[in-house]
Amino acid sequence: MGNQQPLVQAAPEAGSSTPLDRYRMMRLSRRFEETMEEQFHEGQVPGPLHLSIGQEAVAVGGCCHLRQSDAILSTHRGHHHCLAKGAAADRLMAELLGRSAGYSLGRGGSMHIAIPEIGLLGTNGIVGAGLPIATGAAYAMQVQKSDNVTVCFFGEGATGTGAFGEALNIAALWRLPLIFVCENNQYVELTPQSVHIAGDIWRRGESFGIPGSRVDGNDVEAMAEAMETAIARARAGDGPTMIEALTYRWSGHFVADRAAYRDEAEVQEARALDPLISARALIDDDVADAVDSEIEEEIAVALAFAQQSPLADFDSLSIGHYAAS
Repeated sequence: MGNQQPLVQAAPEAGSSTPLDRYRMMRLSRRFEETMEEQFHEGQVPGPLHLSIGQEAVAVGGCCHLRQSDAILSTHRGHHHCLAKGAAADRLMAELLGRSAGYSLGRGGSMHIAIPEIGLLGTNGIVGAGLPIATGAAYAMQVQKSDNVTVCFFGEGATGTGAFGEALNIAALWRLPLIFVCENNQYVELTPQSVHIAGDIWRRGESFGIPGSRVDGNDVEAMAEAMETAIARARAGDGPTMIEALTYRWSGHFVADRAAYRDEAEVQEARALDPLISARALIDDDVADAVDSEIEEEIAVALAFAQQSPLADFDSLSIGHYAAS
């Protein structure tokens, strides 16, 4: 299997994404994570696993107008961001299964994935850690005089970190091509937002002169529209934008979390607003059924690739830590 080619899918060029493209990517993300959850319960996923099921529209709408040369930063709950930016499902699965064919040679696991060639500068297990990195990436783009942009995805819990305010300040001061996307799934680990966060997150950039908006994070078209405006603003040199995407985390904080702190009626109400339902409604049923079948086959092939790839080995431990001499 070492010579088998991964199912690499290039990220779409700016403006090329259609409702069909968006539905397909959301379905891929959903089935990818459902499959990884099954693998976790079978003892095949080393380390913790944080699922983004229910949040697919934020990632897909957030990335569908980006170029491959644009950068994104993600979180510990970032598989959907990886896929939406162009990661191949088979290599991503291999990484989560601790296999050497994974993007980080099986050493990063679920929370630490970087794919620079598609503009993914890293997921991160530290809350808010992507914010200063994204600020630096956006500054580099400005210095290079390109019209590329950086998008930083972070959860509402990260708004309580010092890095959040520092990133807002520098981004506004230097008019950086940076888009802040708060993926608000309404729970900061095990704590509901209502007892943890005061005020409106989307307005927190106002004191820095950063325009903001709250978007229905379960509506991929609304998310794509908001991002298209923010991207155009950033490319034009007009500075950063803040977007709060209101969504919901269907599962617990991590797979083994039974989420006993939540009311079941609340979860069922959120599931009724499944973002895949509204995305599917925009395309023909027969076409959607065909896409669903294609995704099932793609996931099966990806899983076979990952399972047959060699486990990560000690010989790879030093790779990537030092620059070539």
